[in-house]
Amino acid sequence: MSLHDDAVLVLKEYEDQQELCRTYLEHLQTHPDGMWKACEAGHITASALVIDPARGRVLLTLHRKLRMWLQMGGHCEPGDATLADAALREATEESGIAGLNLLPGGPVRLDRHLTPCAWHLDVQYAALAPDGALEAISDESLDLRWFPYQEVAGVADGSVVRLVEATRARL
Repeated sequence: MSLHDDAVLVLKEYEDQQELCRTYLEHLQTHPDGMWKACEAGHITASALVIDPARGRVLLTLHRKLRMWLQMGGHCEPGDATLADAALREATEESGIAGLNLLPGGPVRLDRHLTPCAWHLDVQYAALAPDGALEAISDESLDLRWFPYQEVAGVADGSVVRLVEATRARL
């Protein structure tokens, strides 16, 4: 199964945000290259909120280009077999944490937003940090920091706040 086919399957099984989900599915139907950064009309991206429920906190990255506190994530790559794999790869690369596990149940949310490169049709997962996780900043970040749930709204935009809320509701 191709990454494109996996994305279609994941989105067809996703039960929330039906109007936005249809937009994603229509995009993939119209754009066979809609998984890739080269698609100028927009592309599917994968992200994951790294969460430490035992300590009531999430790990956010201060994105080097956007200069915003965000969850880990980005463009799909040819080596990604599934959207979940892409989200986990991005979370691991950008957090430096080994042993992350995606929260069961598939994506937590969808978020469509305009970036300098194109529209991102982001499929958002949550990744559980293992006990004793040690983060390490990547080249894509200016900073990497754990935030208690209640502090996220003070540093991040509404999309991140909604992702935290949806993740906590699923726990």
